[in-house]
Amino acid sequence: MPGITATIITKNEERRIAEAITSLACCDEVVVVDCGSTDRTREIAAKYGARVIRHEWEGYSKQKNFAAAQARHDWILSIDADERVSAELAGEIAGWKRRDPPAGAAMSMPRRAYYLGRWIHHSGWYPDRKIRLYDRRFARWTGDFVHEAMEVDGKAGRFDGDLLHFPYPAWQDHVERVDRYTRLAADAARKAGRRANPLRLLGGPPLFFLKTLIVQAGILDGWRGVAIAYMGARYVFLREFRILR
Repeated sequence: MPGITATIITKNEERRIAEAITSLACCDEVVVVDCGSTDRTREIAAKYGARVIRHEWEGYSKQKNFAAAQARHDWILSIDADERVSAELAGEIAGWKRRDPPAGAAMSMPRRAYYLGRWIHHSGWYPDRKIRLYDRRFARWTGDFVHEAMEVDGKAGRFDGDLLHFPYPAWQDHVERVDRYTRLAADAARKAGRRANPLRLLGGPPLFFLKTLIVQAGILDGWRGVAIAYMGARYVFLREFRILR
C-alpha cells in the first residue's frame, strides 16, 4: 500500500487552509510550504496536523516541486488552498491505495468550480481534468509564472470523483486575479520573445467569448456562464494589450 503525501503551497490563506487540510484524510501526511504569510496560515496549518515549512517564493512550478521534495512518500497529491478533495474522490483514492502495485505514474481527476453561489457544469470549466496525484520519481511540475503543468514520464490513470475548486469568493476577486495573471503572462511572453499581434488583440476576445458561451455550452450555466465568458475574453484582451505595450 503506497503512502501519499498531500502538498499545499500557501501565502496568507488563513481563511481556507483548514478546510483544505481536513479534506485530505485519504492521505498519510500533509506538507504545507509557506512563502511568507503575514496572517495565521502557518499556525492554523500546524494546528490541523500539517508539517509546515517556510520557503521563499520561486514561482509556481519550483515551489510545488520543492514541496514534493520534502515529502516522506513518493506519491504526491498536490492541491491548492482553494481546493478540496470531495468525499467521492477521497473514496476512490483510498481504493486506489489498496491496489498492489498501483498502476501508472500519475492519476488525473475532474475539477468542479463553485462560482458566485453555484457549481459550474460547462463553460470550459468542467470537467477541467487535472493530474494531481503523481509519483515524484516519474513526474514533475514544469512552466513558469501562472502556467505550471504536470509532466509525466509514463501513463496516467483516471479518477471520476471531483476535486472541488473555490477560486473566487467574490466578483472583485476574479477581476483582480485576471489583472495580476495577465501582467505575469505578458511578462512571460515578452521574455520568450513573442511579439504582439494586433489580430489576437482585436479578434481573440470575441472568439473566446463565443467559444465559451456556445461551443463550451456556457449558456447552460446561465448568467454565470456569461460572466465566465466575459472574464475569459477580458483576460485575452489584457494579456495581448500588455504584450503590445
